[in-house]
Amino acid sequence: MFDTLSDRLTATFKNLRGKGRLSEADIDATAREIRIALLEADVALPVVRAFIKQVKERALGAEVSKALNPAQQVIKIVNEELVGILGGETRRLRFAKNPPTVIMLAGLQGAGKTTLAGKLGHWLKGQGHAPLLVACDLQRPNAVNQLTVVAERAGVGIYAPEPGNGVGDPVKVAKDSIEYARTKQYDVVIVDTAGRLGIDEEMMRQAADIRDAVSPDEVLFVVDAMIGQDAVNTAEAFRDGVGFDGVVLSKLDGDARGGAALSIAHVTGRQIMFASNGEKLDDFDAFHPDRMASRILGMGDVLSLIEKAEQTFSRQEAEKMAAKLAKGPKEFTLDDFLSQMEQVRKMGSLSKLLGMMPGMGQIRDQINNIDERDVDRTAAIIKSMTPAERTDPTIINGSRRARIARGSGVDVSAVKNLVERFFEARKMMSKMAQGGMPGMPGMPGMPGAGGQRKKGKQQKKVKGRQRSGNPMKRKAEEQALAERRAAQGGAFGLPGGRDVEDFELPQEFKDLLPPK
Repeated sequence: MFDTLSDRLTATFKNLRGKGRLSEADIDATAREIRIALLEADVALPVVRAFIKQVKERALGAEVSKALNPAQQVIKIVNEELVGILGGETRRLRFAKNPPTVIMLAGLQGAGKTTLAGKLGHWLKGQGHAPLLVACDLQRPNAVNQLTVVAERAGVGIYAPEPGNGVGDPVKVAKDSIEYARTKQYDVVIVDTAGRLGIDEEMMRQAADIRDAVSPDEVLFVVDAMIGQDAVNTAEAFRDGVGFDGVVLSKLDGDARGGAALSIAHVTGRQIMFASNGEKLDDFDAFHPDRMASRILGMGDVLSLIEKAEQTFSRQEAEKMAAKLAKGPKEFTLDDFLSQMEQVRKMGSLSKLLGMMPGMGQIRDQINNIDERDVDRTAAIIKSMTPAERTDPTIINGSRRARIARGSGVDVSAVKNLVERFFEARKMMSKMAQGGMPGMPGMPGMPGAGGQRKKGKQQKKVKGRQRSGNPMKRKAEEQALAERRAAQGGAFGLPGGRDVEDFELPQEFKDLLPPK
């Protein structure tokens, strides 16, 4: 969603890099480019004005003029201001002291409330709660059936005493659900309410009546992130008519320009709490303003990637795999390879995972063209092998490759390529487990790093001044060098043999010097 905005900002900051000092004209030009980028992203005009004003005030101040790297300081300011308009700190759900906690969902029809109710229930279940979904949308055709199916898929409870399709009293259903939750020991109640195609008096009155009947701990306004400026207008109308505590952005994976996300928190004064970015139940998480700002500026979202990995990978399995690799590369089999691949697949779409890594914006087109079905093809090839072939792929000859290819529905070359990739992956993972990766200087136990030098090979001579092994001769050389420095100017070429300590330096340079 933020690809266009991210590309524009990246290009703007690229022009700043390499400049040792920024003039007022440079800052004005940068602010103008940022303003255009935000307006093109459909950000509300009052938000753009406030944002640019803050950035310019800070960029023209001492914060940038005294910085050793002014361009990086400007990027830091833009990042901090982006976090600010996105809501500042992460907002958590408020839970009731005495269960059940009641969460009411409000919003227009088509915003994705029913699907989001299931995602929120699934997310809360993963947090150790017992959620109950309540069907209070009794107007929209098949809304009750849809919520029932979503609840079943999410593995959470459902309370739907009325058939819907225009039959039943939504206020009574909402009120009765609280007692039902207490009886069945559900600790969170998620109330799905009806919406309309636009703001009208009947919808507002019904939402207000449900709110008064259940006294929710949280009222969440669900907004379609793809509708742009209209999202802000709708949010303001709901805030004034019904009131809400937080915002949930749905369809964040769409191809819209993302202005709603950057505007809604600033305009309404209510923070974005959750974001839905896909069709699966797992495509939902808490909204972190700092991480979203980092993504927009092309710096990735490593923390979210780590959290996904921690949720997916078992520590015991990881330790078991590490122990196996430490024994030797032959211990790692194609079964293990398949297991690791399936674990990564559970984390979500490969393109989304790669998009969370810093610098991936430069190869966005390649990432977007990743074929997710390649993982399925690889799994099919491995599953078409016999247990003996998976344990020892070296026995796979031409006839075996042909049989595996027929069984998995691929070309023989695909089987050959997989086996070759497996051997390379096994070699690399084994070296990582033993404390190093090939071809990466400066890491322990790697070629050229001084950890695993091959015996019998003479080391290359180090270029530069060689010190004598004779103590008397070495002392004479050092004294002669000191005399030459004194005549030419100290170790830093300063007149009269003086060194850095003899000069009064600006405070920002002093801060960089090591303590005496």
